[in-house]
Amino acid sequence: MTDTPIRTERDGAVLIVTLDRPKANAIDLATSRIMGEVFRDFRDDPQLRVAVITAAGEKFFCPGWDLKAAAEGDAVDGDYGVGGFGGLQELPHLNKPVIAAINGIACGGGLELAISADIILAAEHATFALPEIRSGTVADAASLKLPKRIPYHIAMDLLLTGRWMDAEEAHRWGMVSRIVPADQLMIEALKLAKELAAGPPLVQAAIKEVVREAENMKFQDGLNRITKSQFKTVEVLYRSEDQLEGAKAFAEKRDPVWKGR
Repeated sequence: MTDTPIRTERDGAVLIVTLDRPKANAIDLATSRIMGEVFRDFRDDPQLRVAVITAAGEKFFCPGWDLKAAAEGDAVDGDYGVGGFGGLQELPHLNKPVIAAINGIACGGGLELAISADIILAAEHATFALPEIRSGTVADAASLKLPKRIPYHIAMDLLLTGRWMDAEEAHRWGMVSRIVPADQLMIEALKLAKELAAGPPLVQAAIKEVVREAENMKFQDGLNRITKSQFKTVEVLYRSEDQLEGAKAFAEKRDPVWKGR
C-alpha cells in the first residue's frame, strides 16, 4: 500500500489525477476524502482547465469500494468527503471537463467513478461490470446514472446480471468515447485534455452547468432558462470578453484568444 494513494501532476492547464493503491486501486474512506479535496481544488483553481482521472498499473482502474477496509471498520455509509465517493460524483459546481482514462478493470464503484467523468477513453483490454447484485446490494449511483448514459435495456442488463462488458461493447453502446492501445492511453488522454484546455472555458462551464441542471427538466423549461440567462454560467458567458472575442475572431478569420473572462 502506498503512503500517497492519489498522485497529482500538472501539465500546463491540465491536472492528471492517478489513483495508486496496490493491488487493485480500491477506494477506502480516507482515499475518497483525498480525492474530493483534489477535485475541489481543481474546481477552484483558475489556472487549471481540464482534469484526467486514471490509475496506476495495467490491470485495474478501480474495483470500487475497498471491502478489506470495510471488514476492518470502514463504514459503507461513512464520510466519503466533499465530492462523495471517489471525489467526483457529488462535487457541486464542477464546471470544468473531466476525462477518465480507463487502464483496466472498472467495476462497481470504479465504473460509477468512470461515468462521473465527461469523456471516457479506454484501453483495449479494459472491462466493466456492476457486480453488486451478486453480493446482495445495490449499485446506487449506477442505478441512477447508467440508464441515462446508455440504452435502458443495456443498463438494466448490467445492473440485473452483474455481467462483464468489454471495451468494444462499451464503445458500441456509447459508454466509452474512444478505445486506444494501452500504451497510447495517456498520450491520447492528454492530447484530448490539451485540446479542451485550449478551448473557451466559459462556454465549457456553461455547457456543464446546463447539461447537469437541465437533466430532469422538460425541454422548453431548460431552453427558457438558457435564453433568459437563468443559469449563472450562461449569464457570465453572455456578459464576457470571451463572448465578444469569439465573434471578432470569426469576423477577422483568426483563431480566438480565450481569457476566461
